[in-house]
Amino acid sequence: MSYWLVKSEPNKYAFADLERDGRTVWDGVRNNAAALHLKAMKVGDPVLYYHSQEGLAVVGIAEVVKEAFPDVTDPAGRFVAVELKPVRALKRAVTLQEMKANPALSGLEMIRQGRLSVSPVRPEEWATILTLAGD
Repeated sequence: MSYWLVKSEPNKYAFADLERDGRTVWDGVRNNAAALHLKAMKVGDPVLYYHSQEGLAVVGIAEVVKEAFPDVTDPAGRFVAVELKPVRALKRAVTLQEMKANPALSGLEMIRQGRLSVSPVRPEEWATILTLAGD
């Protein structure tokens, strides 16, 4: 099992939207590195849901329910999508500022490569973020 983090602008698709919808296709990823991460996701992998642009915080946990398939929003057919379902909101959002200040998260891919919309999370980083959230 691998752990992941995805980013979404809450004014476009917030975690509350995922909870309301019950599942969603995670498409529109056009960065090659992020697309490789999508291809590596497996059914059952847990995913941290991060609100970007506004909020700047991890707010929930999702799960991969369908592995990589062709992204219908990509007319060239080069990129893939996955499907996610909500698991639960975090007890407390964990802000980017908190994550940057925590030495245990200094290697977090999302911090090191802030432009990636999909990135891996090491098990110990996952545990640290959940601890910060009070989960």
